Amino acid sequence: MIEQSLALPCGHMLANRFCKAAMTEGLADPLGRATAAHQRLYAKWAGGGAGLLLSGNIMIDRRYLERAGNVVVEDDSGIDALKAWADAVHANGSQLWAQISHPGRQCPRLVTLTPLAPSEVQLAVAGNFGKPRAMTEADILDVIARFARTAGVLKAARFDGVQIHAAHGYLLSQFLSPRTNRRTDRWGGTLAHRARLLLEVIRAVRANVGVDYPIAVKLNSSDFVQGGFTLEECIQVVGWLSEAGIDLLEISGGTYEQLEFFKAHDEAEIRDSTRQREAVFLKYARSIKAAANMPVMVTGGFRTLAGMEAALRSGDTDMIGIARPFCLDPDFPARMLAGSLAALPVPEDRLVLGKGYRGPNSKSPTMRAFNNQAQAGWYYHQIERLGAGLPPQPALSPWRALLGHFRKDFGRAMARKRTRAEPPPTAGLAPES
Repeated sequence: MIEQSLALPCGHMLANRFCKAAMTEGLADPLGRATAAHQRLYAKWAGGGAGLLLSGNIMIDRRYLERAGNVVVEDDSGIDALKAWADAVHANGSQLWAQISHPGRQCPRLVTLTPLAPSEVQLAVAGNFGKPRAMTEADILDVIARFARTAGVLKAARFDGVQIHAAHGYLLSQFLSPRTNRRTDRWGGTLAHRARLLLEVIRAVRANVGVDYPIAVKLNSSDFVQGGFTLEECIQVVGWLSEAGIDLLEISGGTYEQLEFFKAHDEAEIRDSTRQREAVFLKYARSIKAAANMPVMVTGGFRTLAGMEAALRSGDTDMIGIARPFCLDPDFPARMLAGSLAALPVPEDRLVLGKGYRGPNSKSPTMRAFNNQAQAGWYYHQIERLGAGLPPQPALSPWRALLGHFRKDFGRAMARKRTRAEPPPTAGLAPES
């Protein structure tokens, strides 16, 4: 089944059921523009056989980034670089959709000390995030307009679709969660009010890109934290998304507080897996899909061709979303489609800083945070190598990856600050509002 095409409600067609899910790249220039590294990276992935590639976070507001090095699309000042990125994917036989996002309170201190959020609820993870400012009505309306404007520019830049990021604890996810949304106005309180921003963003984007342009949404099945967004609430929101007319729903889960989407898998569990065990969020997909009138994609944990095929045959998912394996084996979709590859590597057992440590703090929140950062840094390193036209480096130490990640992100943040302090060299760049 994985080789079959998929028709979307808007009339768009995907060539097969493989999707390279979003991974933040950190490859933009100091002005937030796409670079030649994006072209090399995505050309490599496009040549690997997946029918769809999703970009990493493309920010709608340069004041608030998920990390230094994000691409920012506020206007058409960087459209030539965006076109070159999309053309590199098309020339290698795939499609490129842009994941568009606002980080909300998950905006690191290196970017700003005062991020925006629905309410003043601080994210306490390794001291990396400042206390947010609760958004005003004007802030909220500005975010809606920015999502629509960014989507319109990306369509003009020949991107094949957009995905609105409403998962993983970013801004739209924060509005959905009663843990982070404590508002008492029309944007908070009941689930209908908490979902209002997401639905208004979809309406504004659709009005700007037209009825035949693909719009996807990435949504948490659950936040997996006490007092957060629940599966039951997800199912209700999916019903509203069905009425809103989106074309593809990606199911994920977790936030920076509970990195469910970044958890490693036990090798014995993979070897003896049912499809529910193999895919992290597949067990939630059946009830979610019952409320959906659009195709559904499950991302997270797929590692065997048999597990992917079983998930598709069950009808619990229509697309297979895979992310990190693309960093080590960019060509695996073609080999799986040809039947010559049965399983993907699972290197996470080597990427734990505390592995082998028996002391009382081996399972501490700090060690878990560092382990998650080490895994992230390790994969960022592989992305940077692919973007430079180099092969992956699977033997890299997680400690070296972690230190390199911190050093590079700090350098990118400083370069960004220097650039913002200088007159912009490119005519037509819009000033910050």
